[in-house]
Amino acid sequence: KREENDELEKPLVITKLFPSQKKLLKYVPIVSLFFLIQVFIGGYLAHLYSAPAENFFFPQEILPFNVLRALHTNLAIVWVTIGWLVGGMLIAPLVADEDLKYPWLVDLLWVALLVVGAGGLIGIYAGAQGWLRGSWFWLGNEGRELLNLARVWDIGLVVGLVLWFGMVFSVIRKAKTNNLFVGTIIWSAFGIATLYIAGMMPIHKVMPNFTVDDYYRWWVVHLWVELTFELFAAGVIAFLTVALGLVTRKTAEKVMLFELFLIMLSGTLGVGHHYWWQGLDEYWVAIGGIFSALEPLPLALLMIEAIKERKHINQKGDEFYFALPFLWVAGSAIMNWYGAGFLGMVINTPTINYFTHGTQLLMPHGHAAMFGAFGFIAIAFIYMTARANAMAEGHEWSNSLGTVGFWLSTLGIIGFGIPKLLLGFEQGKIAHDMGYYFARLPDALNHMDFWKQINILPDGMVILGATIIFYDLVTKIYFPKKAQS
Repeated sequence: KREENDELEKPLVITKLFPSQKKLLKYVPIVSLFFLIQVFIGGYLAHLYSAPAENFFFPQEILPFNVLRALHTNLAIVWVTIGWLVGGMLIAPLVADEDLKYPWLVDLLWVALLVVGAGGLIGIYAGAQGWLRGSWFWLGNEGRELLNLARVWDIGLVVGLVLWFGMVFSVIRKAKTNNLFVGTIIWSAFGIATLYIAGMMPIHKVMPNFTVDDYYRWWVVHLWVELTFELFAAGVIAFLTVALGLVTRKTAEKVMLFELFLIMLSGTLGVGHHYWWQGLDEYWVAIGGIFSALEPLPLALLMIEAIKERKHINQKGDEFYFALPFLWVAGSAIMNWYGAGFLGMVINTPTINYFTHGTQLLMPHGHAAMFGAFGFIAIAFIYMTARANAMAEGHEWSNSLGTVGFWLSTLGIIGFGIPKLLLGFEQGKIAHDMGYYFARLPDALNHMDFWKQINILPDGMVILGATIIFYDLVTKIYFPKKAQS
């Protein structure tokens, strides 16, 4: 029930961009291009997995499976991170109604991210191929799953993140009202800039104890990504739903406080489902699984409220300028619940986790959670940047291609999970009946080749969706048409 004097704010209308916001346009095609390359590699990996002895287009001596897998996972981290950085630099001037003092810093960050991204990905390939025998740790491939970047590129990324935080903080602290949204965005941005360091200890060498190293590696996944990024998402999404006239401020603040409480618990305790595999007590599997599953609930509730108001706007016949970015934000809340919440709960129940750890059953959770929860918001940010530019410059705007790209990507990533769930449950059955060793044998799932091959359909949908998104954004940024008055 809406409280007295708790009214919707007038929807955001952008008539001009600040100089620093205009400089963000060059980030948009980079994010969408990295996304496209990443999903192409993902589809290629699926074919290699279904026929390990075959070569598709390139000999595996040139593009080994393990190297492509590292590129696939690290490209996801790169494009999602850059997309979120764009969101922070776009939103901060909107919150403060003031621009960055030195807009050229946006250009500097763009160059730094390109150097770190390109250098890191080349290093991953060169290091795994054995071309950097004496310097693999500093320039090549550390060989740590999800954190393959060599130390020089790690340090460069942290420097870039700290620069980004300084830019966002210097602007957003000028906001005339120091409300809950502002505080959440500032502190989460600080966490994004610093918590990645947890995966870099000790900074000068490989951690000699694998268990300790794995402990801090999961800190990056659960504290850097699932805590600080989720906090940032909570603050930004709450601000946007209010600014777009979809949710009242008091409602957004209440939901966000609930979300902050669950994020802090799930981010810190959610990592617990890895502790048992590192030698700690078995109750950590249950604790970690429960809190990981609860994390997405409040944002899903906020999106339900926003979607109801969005429908009300449609019924009144009013124009909603940010329909396409909102579609991706709403999709992220639902996919976050599905991928991180529902599928996370499925794989983290103690008995299932015991028999299926490291099997195909984890793939639907990992893909839907990473892409749905974080990738969708990154795409929402770059579409919002493009839309803001179109409004400020008076360009034509169409939601058609972006909407097609959204549904292809969404249905594709959901469809991707169905064969993987069947394969994963079969591996779990083998582990239960015969032992974990037999479930991980290369030929353990040879009798289910059909379910490996069928993945070409959802994979193709995601690739087509990414292609459409890339084309749509490049066209909107570089080949716009003037709107007819």
